[in-house]
Amino acid sequence: MPLLGRDAELKALTELVDGPVGRGGVLLRGEAGIGKSALVAEAVAAASIAGLRVLRTTGSEVERDLPYAGLHQLLYPVRAGVDALPGPQRDALRTALGLADGDEPGAYLVGLAALTVLTEAAADRPLLVVAEDVHWLDRATLDVLAFVARRIESEPVVLLATLRDGERSPLPDAGLTPMAVGRLSDEAAAAFLDAVAPGLAPAARERVLAQAAGNPLALAELPAVADGLDPVLPLTDRLERAFTARVAALPAATRTALLVAAVNQSDLVSEMLEATGLLLDTAAGSDAEMREASGLGAEAAAESEISGPGLLEGAAVGADVLAPAVEPRLIEVAGTTLTFRHPLIRSAVAAAVTFAERRRAHLALAETLVADPDRRAWHRAAATSGTDEDVATELERTADRARRRGGLAAAIAALEQAARLSGSKDRRAVRLLRAAELAVEAGRRDTAERLVRDAQALDLTSRQRATAGWVLSGFEDGVREDVSRVAELGELAASVADDGQLDTAARILWGAAMRCFWVEPGPDARRSLLAVADRLPVDGPAMVAVSAYVAPFERGDAVLAELRVLVSATGADPEVDRYLGSASLQVGAFDLAARFSSAAAPGLRAQGQLGVLARALTVEAWCRTRLGDLTAAAPVAAEAANLARETRQPFMHGLATAVQAEIAALRGDHGRAAALAGEAERVGLAAGARPVLATVRLANGISALGEGRFEDAFADLSRVHDPADPSYHLALRAYCLPELTEAAVRAGRTDAVRDIVRDLELPAASTPSPALHIGLRHARAVLAANDEAEALFTAALRADLTGWPAERARLHLAFGEWLRRQRRVVECRTHLRTARDTFDALGMTAWGERARQELRGAGESSPNRDPDAREKLTPHELGIARLAAEGLTNREIGQRLFLSHRTVGTHLHRIFPKLGVTSRSDLGEALRSLR
Repeated sequence: MPLLGRDAELKALTELVDGPVGRGGVLLRGEAGIGKSALVAEAVAAASIAGLRVLRTTGSEVERDLPYAGLHQLLYPVRAGVDALPGPQRDALRTALGLADGDEPGAYLVGLAALTVLTEAAADRPLLVVAEDVHWLDRATLDVLAFVARRIESEPVVLLATLRDGERSPLPDAGLTPMAVGRLSDEAAAAFLDAVAPGLAPAARERVLAQAAGNPLALAELPAVADGLDPVLPLTDRLERAFTARVAALPAATRTALLVAAVNQSDLVSEMLEATGLLLDTAAGSDAEMREASGLGAEAAAESEISGPGLLEGAAVGADVLAPAVEPRLIEVAGTTLTFRHPLIRSAVAAAVTFAERRRAHLALAETLVADPDRRAWHRAAATSGTDEDVATELERTADRARRRGGLAAAIAALEQAARLSGSKDRRAVRLLRAAELAVEAGRRDTAERLVRDAQALDLTSRQRATAGWVLSGFEDGVREDVSRVAELGELAASVADDGQLDTAARILWGAAMRCFWVEPGPDARRSLLAVADRLPVDGPAMVAVSAYVAPFERGDAVLAELRVLVSATGADPEVDRYLGSASLQVGAFDLAARFSSAAAPGLRAQGQLGVLARALTVEAWCRTRLGDLTAAAPVAAEAANLARETRQPFMHGLATAVQAEIAALRGDHGRAAALAGEAERVGLAAGARPVLATVRLANGISALGEGRFEDAFADLSRVHDPADPSYHLALRAYCLPELTEAAVRAGRTDAVRDIVRDLELPAASTPSPALHIGLRHARAVLAANDEAEALFTAALRADLTGWPAERARLHLAFGEWLRRQRRVVECRTHLRTARDTFDALGMTAWGERARQELRGAGESSPNRDPDAREKLTPHELGIARLAAEGLTNREIGQRLFLSHRTVGTHLHRIFPKLGVTSRSDLGEALRSLR
């Protein structure tokens, strides 16, 4: 087909494949037949001329339920690189591709393995990765492609993908440049038609031009049926009819071969010929014999008796049977594979025959696929119109295998199909609910809701009703649900526990406890959850976390005692460490929270659990920021925000972004702080995510303090303490007392803050929460009368502040300011110098400047502070620099941050001149002052 009227698209694609490293990729979007494949062909030709190696995968509607089928196709030419991967990546990728048995691979670990294979291949020769018809690729492959697309900005890899209009895909959000492929102009369409059908009669030519409406495929195919065009039909239907007419003119044997190819889940010619031989053998028995040979159960056999040729001893069929379809370019045969020239031809072939004919083709394929149980199960299912428990059980096994390979979408599809074929309502309900649980795990809300509705329409057992009642609560920790749902989940957990389902009850209870972090259910709901937790004969880290989330003050003493014992065993189980890190944050033990969360990260990275990793990193960043360790917090918060966005966790992304705003505020970058806080606030307000909004209020309050807007600072910070405000948070309100007290004193609002402090004295009596007691000691000293203040400041500074340098520096600053007001100038300087030096070391620029101002007021000047690495590097670069300074290789850094080692090298190449160093060995010295 000639490429006319596509000059702009061709130029852009040529520049893409012939440009510099780090070109990223392009996503071509357009309707069926618009010419996306033709543009890809031109790009591939240009890439070959430019010296690029081309790797391809093409989506197929019949393969979309086979996990990683598209990835297998893409990586097959470079499969030798799999063996050179680091152990965890190698095992994950081999398991995902079905090359080995193993534990269920994490989707992101598979993505990292694929990225590594591609970038290693590109080291020898730049790569063009082509993914056509991505709307028909299996979801597991799509997730890998999206993962890769986000990480090739510094690689000699170009990704070119095509997507049909109106179809959904994760690729548009993966950083690819969109390129819309529209219909041809009238002039270009006329020239195109004259090129492909030069002898067309004028009247027919006008009809084709009008009905093709600038669609190149229609312009090429409709001339053959110009006299029979139906203007009422949609264009796609007209095209399918055109293809159907051309197929109908083929010999019977060729039509049979095309039907088998159309319904097959493979493009191998050998499979197609074997199954075609079975269909064409008219002397070997009955259709019932074929059903028996293919394994279809008697129940399904009775459902639809079809007379026809037997299929046990297939006739020998050669590749010459395909020649009549090759000549008119309906298909292309290259070596061992067969490809339909356009997906509409495949669908036209399958749609043009009866169900009975399609059924027999599926049965023939099932008989040839004894060694491939998954594809065999799908063909048997397609041949079954009623119920068949044998086929349903086979599909259930297919789902289990897909699950073990990390193919959640494929497992869901297999279970849903198994439910349709189930021989009893009970088995149907079990399979629907299991599919719904996997849909929640995969983040597919619409699918999960539909599956639960279908299950609830059946006569469920009490256990099944319980599952249906809580499974959807897994989305976004239930933030968008009505707050009354917390109490309902508590009652459900109690009921399930009474039935002896302790594991299920514990899972439901954990879900309810998580809601106590994101929303405020009220004291009655919290008490009811605690009562259920106390009744459950279950213990362990998860139950410690439940107590911390539900009753951070009432159970604070017991929780902290458990945490201080368990902290010595970090690193054994990353999931346990994550739970304990979250529990530590709730009870105000930020030093413990940082230790648990950072200990969880390596294991979660190794397992490829990026969604859970984003949560652990967010907790770590929140706590390190409160501790004042901004050097460590900044890269952690940046990574947490990126991972939360990538793993579709909007509220966790909002919380990590709010932490970034707080870091910017502490550094005195008030413009950036305001922008980040605004972004986070929009996320939090969308569903009333309280910890997001509370952290936004904290960031805004710190910025206002730094700019001398004390009334604004008090207004922001006091909102966290107002139960009627969406920013109110039962636990987090207790952990920003030093900032609130300072804002109140400077804004003349001491009476209001005294009331808040008084309210927090009651919970402080029942918990040894470090953050709460540090804040209360600070507030008491700042608010005290002059004859009491010095003793209170001294007592606060004598308290154990090991691991809390920012809080110690704040106390020194406040004490120095008080001493200066008392005209004790010499004494105040000591405290103010300590505060200044500590804030400078921590990178808390805004607070360091306040200490300098106070010193100037006390008659002492301070040396100018030069920008350090924290201001010269982005958070991402700072994280890479710190890992390199610790001695990690580029490959090890890449594995930790889910980047290719070449991308790490590119970042270090940018980092060195910013820090004024020339080698990795110099990084330690450059960063040492930040520790």
